[in-house]
Formats: sequence, C-alpha cells, structure tokens
Amino acid sequence: MLPSLFVSHGSPMLALNATPAHRFLRELGQTLTPKAVIVISAHWESLTLKVSQSAWPETLHDFGGFPRELFDCQYPAPGEPVLAKRLGDLLGATVVNRGFDHGAWVPLSLMFPNADVPVVSLSLPLRWSSEKLKALGEQLAPLREEGVLIMGSGSLTHNLYETMAMGSRMPPWVGEFSDWVNTQFETNNRDALLAWQSAPQAQRNHPTPEHFLPLLVAMGAGGNARQLHHSVEHGVLAMDVYAFD
Repeated sequence: MLPSLFVSHGSPMLALNATPAHRFLRELGQTLTPKAVIVISAHWESLTLKVSQSAWPETLHDFGGFPRELFDCQYPAPGEPVLAKRLGDLLGATVVNRGFDHGAWVPLSLMFPNADVPVVSLSLPLRWSSEKLKALGEQLAPLREEGVLIMGSGSLTHNLYETMAMGSRMPPWVGEFSDWVNTQFETNNRDALLAWQSAPQAQRNHPTPEHFLPLLVAMGAGGNARQLHHSVEHGVLAMDVYAFD
C-alpha cells in the first residue's frame, strides 16, 4: 500500500534547478507506481472543499517575475473525472473545473515526468481547523489501498518576506521550527502537531498558514511518519518530504 506524502515545493524554480530537493523528488517518483494522485496544494485555497473534475487540466503559471523558461513548462497529465465525482460524493465537496497550480505540477513533473499518472486536485479550505483537516486525510486514507497516492504539497517553512539568495545559510529560527516538527513526528505526538501554531518560531516561519496545512491532511491519511528528505533553499525554505505509512 502506498504511503501518503507531504512534499515541500518551495520556489517554482524547483522545476528547473537541480537542487537536492529537485533530485530527491525525481528519485522518489521512481519508487512509486500509483494508479492516480490526489493532490492538496497550498495554492488552491478555498472557503469550502472543492475537487477538480477536469479531464485534461491546464498548467497554471500562477506566479510572476520568473524566467520565460518556467512559463514554457507544461504538465499535460490527465485528470480523473470518475475519481473526482467519487470524491465529491464522499467528501461533500463541490465539483469544479480547475487546472494544475504550481504547488501541484512542479513536484509532480519531477516525480512523474512522463505525465502519465492521472491527477485530481483537492482544494485547501483555509478556515478549517487542524482537526478537520486531519479528518479529511482520514477520509481519504482508504483510497491508498486502491493504489491512489494522497499528496499534500506545501513547504515545511515558508517566509517569503525573509527569502535569501540560493545557497545562504539557514538561520537558527528556521532550524528551530523544522527540528520541532521532526521531533513531534519521531515521538508520534500528533496532538502537538495539530497545535503547530504554538510551536517555537511558528509565526515567523509561516506568516500565513497555507503552506503548512497540507501536511495535516497527509498526516491524517497515513500512519507513522518518516522523514525522507531535508534540505533548505534560499535560507528560509525547508524542503522536507515526509511519508506516512
């Protein structure tokens, strides 16, 4: 049975730059053979839960100020309308048409570069409590037995106000928070993770919560956590990847 995953997608340039996180996601994809992927991205925020039914989702370049080469990137993976309708019924979600935002297509283009695995996007309801997001993951968990990969895409730390040059040393406040998260997973202290906003340096690492919340969905969809990867880009973007067995 596939684990659920949380992947840190960092900057959209992850698609092009051969950083440690870029190389790791390419390697990770070679170990996975899902029948479909359900992705919950930090970049599809909503008030109520929504699911995309698009048969051929477009590649959304939902960013600015990057090289033309990044805007030329396309990820032509198919959607899975039947699975989307099933999720709508199961979760009480509104079924809509939407393309792949960069929180979805950037990591998926590295993991499954042939774009031959169907992908369904699920929105991130920002007003939901940590407990409700975890429960959403628990509702999705049985799909893992059918070969569906449940993947939350965000960033373990994400403060764009303090972004540094690539290759900059990680400041202590980033390490303090990321180490805290890893310790909670090592001790299986899920209650602490549900109250993550009271963690050391949580506010500085996440001035807004959307890049951490997909982790709670992935956590709910799986069991014990394993840290698969840790690296830091631009000083303040911890690129951790976790699997939940």
